Amino acid sequence: MEPKKEAKEEKKTDEKDSLKKQLEEKNQKIEELTDTLKRLQAEFENYKKRVDKEKTEFVKFAHADVIAQLLPVLDSFEIALKNTTEKEKFIEGIKIIYAQLYSVLEAEGLKPIKATGEKFDPYKHEVLMKEESDKPEETILEEFQKGYMLNDKVLRHSKVKISGK
Repeated sequence: MEPKKEAKEEKKTDEKDSLKKQLEEKNQKIEELTDTLKRLQAEFENYKKRVDKEKTEFVKFAHADVIAQLLPVLDSFEIALKNTTEKEKFIEGIKIIYAQLYSVLEAEGLKPIKATGEKFDPYKHEVLMKEESDKPEETILEEFQKGYMLNDKVLRHSKVKISGK
């Protein structure tokens, strides 16, 4: 064989070997990255499962504090229901229980929505009736059902009657 041809073929063989080596390195890098990706996906799935479990546990026991505060109210109801013979004492006991319950709910952020005499607010009030009146239009004349807010969120709208035409 001629020396020039030999040199060319040797160069081609070297290039092929070099390309094979590069391809093997790239394939190895792809395998490493794929493995890393699979591990990260598995870790993320485990994280999601753990967070979901923690959330479920949190929701399950989130109201435990409020319920513990309501137990004395429940006890008071039981006592009141055992002593129903004297009407006046029973009524007084129910008033005390109402105040006790209201204070627990108030401590948790419950507030009544002001209604009668106030200007109608569609974010807080629900109109059930309209009645002509000498008061300014959209003034609340009567509250049929009290509305409540928990912190700054409306839990239940006040059901009202307003002045209007």
